Amino acid sequence: MTQLYRLDASADMIAHALRADPGEDPWEQGYMTPGRFGPVIVTGRVGGRRVVPRFWGVPPPPGAALVGGAPVAHVRNVESPFWIGTLRHTQFRCLVPATSFQLWSQHADPRSGRKIARRFSLTAAPVFAMAGIWRDSEVPSFALLTCEPNRLIAATNPRTMPVVLHAEDHDRWLRADWKDARNLVASFPSQLMQVRDASPAEADD
Repeated sequence: MTQLYRLDASADMIAHALRADPGEDPWEQGYMTPGRFGPVIVTGRVGGRRVVPRFWGVPPPPGAALVGGAPVAHVRNVESPFWIGTLRHTQFRCLVPATSFQLWSQHADPRSGRKIARRFSLTAAPVFAMAGIWRDSEVPSFALLTCEPNRLIAATNPRTMPVVLHAEDHDRWLRADWKDARNLVASFPSQLMQVRDASPAEADD
């Protein structure tokens, strides 16, 4: 599960890369984990895109909330009744900008005994977008969609990866009928990605 991603880009850089109004909210750049505020891109009421701050992790279902359930950071089952109503409404879909995301290896380094954190990014897009949904409740929040991993990522984590969108599919995710947008919930091609081991300091972020 992606529990950390980085966004080493200013609001202006994000806006330029993803064709959005940068807004007036500051973004200090750096890493994002569930429970922190970060920028997402939503569609405006009169069209266009804008950058807004939201909390990573939507409130859990009512039953889970009553027993202290943590905010839900990932959409793993797009057919779940908890998510399907939100996904069917285009105004609740968003783009989540990133410059890389981190996954932990399933096996420890034989020399150090520690699991290895690996950073994944796109070869041709310094700033890219992941598929997300947003909700307004106690706080303005969002969650990342996940899917089956591609071969590059499966070598590190065989269970999941975030849904990374091709640039030409950004509008489709934001505006298409769910029957069409559902097809974008798929692994990004391995050959268009690159990976490196995170340094110990980065992995501890």
